[in-house]
Parts: sequence; structure tokens; C-alpha cells
Amino acid sequence: MQTPCFPAWRARFAALGRRSVHRLRQATLAQLGEHLGSLIPPGLLAAEDEGLNSRERVFSLGFTAQCFLWQLLNPGTACREVVRQVQALCRLQGRQPPDDNTSAYAQARKRLPQERLEGMLGATARAADRRAGDVGHLRGRPVKVVDGSAVQLPDTPENQKQYPQPSRQKRGCGFPVMHLVVLFSLASGALLAVAMGNLHQHDLRLFALLWETLRAGDILLGDRGFGDYVTLARLPLQGVDVVARLHARRKVDFRKGRRLGHHDALYVWRKGYRQSDILTARQWRRLPEQITVRIVRFTALIRGYRNRPITLVTTLLDPVAYPAEELAALYGRRWRLELCLRDVKTTMGMEMLRCQSPAMARKEVLTYLIAHNLVRCVMAEAALVHDAQLDRLSFKGTLDALRQYSAAIDRGRNRRVRQQLWEDLLLNLVRDAVPDRPGRSEPRAVKRRPKPFPLLNKPRRKFKELPHRNRYWKGNPRNTRGLN
Repeated sequence: MQTPCFPAWRARFAALGRRSVHRLRQATLAQLGEHLGSLIPPGLLAAEDEGLNSRERVFSLGFTAQCFLWQLLNPGTACREVVRQVQALCRLQGRQPPDDNTSAYAQARKRLPQERLEGMLGATARAADRRAGDVGHLRGRPVKVVDGSAVQLPDTPENQKQYPQPSRQKRGCGFPVMHLVVLFSLASGALLAVAMGNLHQHDLRLFALLWETLRAGDILLGDRGFGDYVTLARLPLQGVDVVARLHARRKVDFRKGRRLGHHDALYVWRKGYRQSDILTARQWRRLPEQITVRIVRFTALIRGYRNRPITLVTTLLDPVAYPAEELAALYGRRWRLELCLRDVKTTMGMEMLRCQSPAMARKEVLTYLIAHNLVRCVMAEAALVHDAQLDRLSFKGTLDALRQYSAAIDRGRNRRVRQQLWEDLLLNLVRDAVPDRPGRSEPRAVKRRPKPFPLLNKPRRKFKELPHRNRYWKGNPRNTRGLN
């Protein structure tokens, strides 16, 4: 019997028989188990000795995680579709199918421990980094990228209480917002860790929860929100250097610093008198009273645009070991990593979550990130096998090819045929590389106009729909004579 997706699930499905395993795995990611099975430590999804996850169920711990991942890798898939697949497969093998409603599957997802999903996220990120190698390193040191984002949740009282909507939106007319701070790997683009909070928590407060994720020797790359004194003073205490854009409110005079080169100088920053809100009193006392930082300014040349000066602040003080040109090139790669958030939010559909409670919304976010990392692992393996540039591989193309080839791999007659299909998949990913378009303009704007419907500025039970809403003009309506 082949291990369905992960080795830890072999014992869980052994009692169902060879035919049952072959049928049930068609509803999940198990078609790729021979290649992705080693990404997850076996104990993460093993059954517990006692408690909720110790009973023999149709939706066991491992099988539920499989179905959840498959559901999120196929945007728009409802829980009902997952249950219908399991029902159909049970009928094919002559077993009693589960109930028609989605209650069993929904309860099984609630039983997924969040700490195990966090372990799966870290395991898949490390697997992607191993396959990617040191392509994203700076002088042999791994580079991690930090960035913030937000996602919307369903408008339920529980979500509104923990993740309130923006204050400018009227009550009943908006959606709860979850604030995210994520840590990327520059080598593979995989998501290493995530901190989740509400809209009123600053990026730095959430990022403080991820400090322990960084390891000695890492280099942190961030935007101007992370070029503050606390980050630049705290992280070097654990052997982590920082490269970030200088905050706009800090003015720089290169005539006053210790000159290292053109627009490259050392400065001394002193700790403020007011304690930072993100630190405890003990942590604040441990910070040094002053630190030496290096500030580098360079000009970004973008075709078709005016030249824009960019100022970086860093704790990498040696201009010989870390030249200013390499720091500028490193910051230039940061935008490519920000597109990873677009991959998981827009391409995979994480912009609007569907779970109705805060606890399940956090699990949904983690599962989305795990699915993203699995795709990144396939991309990294394709780049490694065929000696291609990982940045040139298409995430959307990989996701589409993975869905189609997974069905063919499942129908392979033997291991040799399945291995040949997998090799064809990796080769096609490299052949379908994104064209090299340096300096391409990608404005955050949409061309397609929305429907001319009025905005919902009151709760639905109080909203009065205007007649001829397809001819609605915001503000003062035009002359309506001749419309009837």
C-alpha cells in the first residue's frame, strides 16, 4: 500500500484496505505523496493517545488536514463539495457514507490543533529552503523578509469582537479585518511564520512575537516600518542583522556622519527617554543606550519614471564585507518577495476568509500558508533539477499544473510511470517560465469597472434600494425623464 500523502497516515488508512486507500486519496493531495510526503514530520498529524483526536473516525486528524489543504488549493471549493467527494468514494467502495450535511467535516476541522498547523508551516518552509539552496543569501548568510498585510473575515459577532472593522465604516456595513505580519525566506519565497492580530495592533508589536523565529546569522530585510531603534538594537543581541528603509521622519545629513563612501556613513543613535510600548520594562533596560548604524542612500532607476532616492539603515557596518551596491541590490529583491503575499491572497483566494469564528479563521490562515509552501517546494525542486532561476517560475502556472498532473499521477500504473509524470511536471514548469521584464510597471490599479450599484451604507435590514439602481449616480441624480 502506498503512503497517502504523508507517512504518518499509512497506519490510519491501513484498516480500510488497498482499494479504499486508492479511492479516498483521490479527494486529497495524496496523489503527490511520493514526492511531498517527506515534507511533514510524521508525528505532527499522528493520532493522540487520548482526547478528541484519539478516536477512529472517517475524518481523522490526518485525513481532515488533507481535505482542508485540498479545499484551499482549489479556490471556491465549499465544505459541501469535500463532503460530497467523500460520500461518492465511500459508495464506490461499498462503505456507509457520512451524513449529507457538513457538520462532521466542520467539527473535524475545529479539532485540528493550531500548534500542529504551526509546526507544519515551519516544516514546509524548511523543506523549501533546502531545495532552493543559498540563492537568496548575502555573503553566505540567509536573508529573511518581514512584511505586513491584512485579510477580511465574515461579518459575525465573534469576529467583530476580536478583529473589529475599520472605525470609518458604519456598523453592519463592513467586515472584520485581521492584521498579519509574515516572515518570508528570500531563498525560496516560503512563509516561515506569521503573527496575527487586530487592525489596531502595529506591525512592530506583532513582529515582536516573531523575534524568536530568527536565528543567529540571519539578516532581516524590511520596509521603513521596521527601521526603528528597538528593532536595530534588539535583534543584534541575538546575532541577527537588519537592513531596512529609513523612516521618512528621520532626516540625514551625510556631512555629519563618519564617511565610508559616497552617501554611505556611520551614525550614532541614542535610546529615547520614553519606553517603547512593545517592550517590557526589563527588555527596555537591556537595550543599549546607544547604537551605531550605517545609512546608505542610492538612486532607484525605473524606466519611464523619475529617479527616486532610497535611503537604507542597517547594522551591517563593514563597507568591505557588505558593499553599498550589494545592499541596494538586496533591497531591490524585496519587492519580488512582496509578490508572494499576492500569490497567497489573490491567486489562492485568501483575501476574504470564510470561517465564522476567530479560532477557525486563524487555522484557515495557517492552512493557506502551508498550501502556499507546498507549491513553493515544487517550484524549488523544478529550479534545482533543471538549473533554472527560481524567481522566473510562475506560481500560478505551478498551481495549475500541480492540479492537473496530480490526477494523472494517481492513475499511474506503477512507480516508474508516476515518476515519469513527476519529471514531466517539473520540466513543464521550467519551460513555462515568466519572461524577464526588468523595471516593468505594475501599478496597483484595476481596469474592469465595477457594477454601478449603490454602496451599502446601512445594514441590509434598514437599507432602501433605489429604483433603477443600474442607472444610479452617486450624489445628485441626473434628469431621470425618458428612463421609462
